[in-house]
Formats: sequence, structure tokens, C-alpha cells
Amino acid sequence: MTFPVVGMVGGGQLARMTHEAGIPLGLKFKLLSDTPQDSAAQVVADVVVGDHRDLETLRAFARGCDVITFDHEHVPLAHLRALEADGVTVRPGPDALAHAQDKGVMRERLTALGVPCPRHRIVTDPADVTAFAAEGVAGDADAGGTPGAGDGFPVVLKTVRGGYDGKGVWVVRSEADAAEPFRAGVPVLAEEKVDFARELAANVVRSPHGQAVAYPVVESRQVDGVCDTVIAPAPGLSEDLSGEAQELALRVAKELGVVGHLAVELFETRDGRLLVNELAMRPHNSGHWTQDGSITSQFANHVRAVLDLPLGDPRPRAPWSVMCNVLGGDYPDMYAAYLHCMARDPRLKIHMYGKDVKPGRKVGHVNTYGDDLDDVLERARHAAGYLRGTITE
Repeated sequence: MTFPVVGMVGGGQLARMTHEAGIPLGLKFKLLSDTPQDSAAQVVADVVVGDHRDLETLRAFARGCDVITFDHEHVPLAHLRALEADGVTVRPGPDALAHAQDKGVMRERLTALGVPCPRHRIVTDPADVTAFAAEGVAGDADAGGTPGAGDGFPVVLKTVRGGYDGKGVWVVRSEADAAEPFRAGVPVLAEEKVDFARELAANVVRSPHGQAVAYPVVESRQVDGVCDTVIAPAPGLSEDLSGEAQELALRVAKELGVVGHLAVELFETRDGRLLVNELAMRPHNSGHWTQDGSITSQFANHVRAVLDLPLGDPRPRAPWSVMCNVLGGDYPDMYAAYLHCMARDPRLKIHMYGKDVKPGRKVGHVNTYGDDLDDVLERARHAAGYLRGTITE
């Protein structure tokens, strides 16, 4: 029996954990990695070191692969279309990935589909940012607000390409603050600063023949623009709003033609609405809890989807699951902390990425689960803090 070869472009922790999910299925993985030291390159047997921005490198890598998928969204779309023209199966395909690569394209398409988004438009310079801010004031007046109340700031500015974990995102409070984003030389998207109650994420997986599954909607808590804690399911989220978020994510996946995992990051507004913040077409930090907290993880279902295998059950194994990211700090010897963490909590699940410890860098995560949310949350926070060195007892 010949098992398929999955080609993974990108050697980060998402590729590492996707490879892990494919091992029990007997799948073969081939990796295109920037360096031999990348997280996934340390554990995958067949590694090609090369530049994902080079078409001939991609073509050579694709030989012998049954499907190509990704742990990031940065491969040039023209290269992916060239691979498809060569007969290579690419999942998700370039037409879908365009919406994850370019925030302007994503906003335009979602708006055309009637998907709720923050007020937005592409801006050309700091003066245009001020005009965008003023448009919000005028809109409030048209809606019955007080004309001239405030200047419309603060405004969120995003480079349309390349931002992640708070990078490429600015909250500006005046025209003078707005110069920095334009120095990158790429288009800048302006968005209203949403007065949200919390951030949510709806994770779904869709296969080529249209089968799709939805995981419980989670609450995602950020610190300095970086995901710190994910709680599954989102505490206190009504059944109606949870269903609305799942249906929205499934509709976006279908309309955009996504194959594989899709994360839809959402704002829950203070008046009970949902607005789409970002899209990610790959396994996502908000789904890491599924490794231990659900019957079939996001990684296993992503592999199943890109191979067009029947999808696995996304239901949770316990009433509550919590994921906390382990960030690098001033305590580089995290292995020495295992004794305490494992002895204190035998049910704790630790996932490390093989990365050098640097301050603020995601080097791993921990998962906990159980019947009592306060207990599950405390266990995860304690373990992540102890591994980082911010908790010492």
C-alpha cells in the first residue's frame, strides 16, 4: 500500500504539529524550510532547505508530493498558480489564500458577501487617515449621533500584507501618529477601533468535496498583541451567538473555497454583535487546545481535509479546555521546570517547539482540561508562568 506524501511549505511550529498529527496515519511528510534549525525541520525526515519565494525551488520541492499545503500564507500567489498549471494539487489554493495574504482583498470580499466587518478602507497618507477618522464622525451623526463629537480617532492602521502577532498594526490617535505605517511601502488599511467586549475565534475545517466541521467557539485573550490564553468554549457565550459564529465561519470557508483549516478571528461587541477581525487559512493558535481537548485536533483534520479524507469529530473531550502560550523570558532552561510542572499537575500537557528561548517569542504552549473552569484556567496559567520563569513556586 502506498501512503500519500504531504508537502508542507514552512518549517514553523504549525508544520511540526501537523506532521505529528499525520504520523499515526502513516503519512509521509516533505518539508520546505528556511533553515535546518526551524521547528519542523528538527523532526521531519525529508527536509528541503530553500526559499518559498523562488518558483523553481517550489517546483523541485513539489515533485513527489501528492498535495502541497502550508504553515504560513506568504508564498506568492503567482507561484502557486504556476504549480497548479504544472498539475500540482495545492490546498488551500491561491484563489482562497489571496484573502489571507491581503487584508484589503479580504475586507473587500467579505463586505461583498455581507459578512459583518469593522468600518474600513485603504488610505494613502496621514491626511487620508484623518479624513477616514472624520468619516466615522459623520457616520455617527447620520445614525442619530451628535455631529462634531470628537475627531474620529483613534484609528487602527494595518499593512495589508505580512503582519502577525501585533506586528504591522498600529493604533493611531492623531494625524501626526500615522506616518510610520506608510514607511513600509505597501498599502495601508484603516479600520475603526472597535469597542469590543472580547475577542473570539471560530475554527472550521473544510474538505474539497464540501464536508465541513466546526469546533466550539473560543475566547482568545491577548497581551501586547500576542495571544496569551484561549478558553474553549468561550465562557458565557450564548448558544445563539455561538451558532452564528460557527455558521459565519462555515459560510466564509465555502464562499472563499477554503480547503483545510480556517480560523475566523472575531470581535464580540459590547452590544452583542460579531465583527470579523482576521482570517487564517492554516492551523491556528486559537485551535491549539484541540490537540488534547477535542476528539480530533485541528492538525489532524487539516491533514484529512487536504487529502480529501473524511473529517474527524471536532467535539470536546471535557467541558473546559484552556491553552496558554509559553513565551520566552529571562529563564532559558525550561526543561528544568518540567519536574515541578509535571509533579504539580499530572494531567498537564506540554508542547514545546524546539526554538531558542528569546524574550517574547512563542516557544511552546500548555493545555489543560477538566470540569471546573477556574481550576483549568489556573493550572494552565501556572504552568505557562512557571516554564517562563515568572512564577517560581
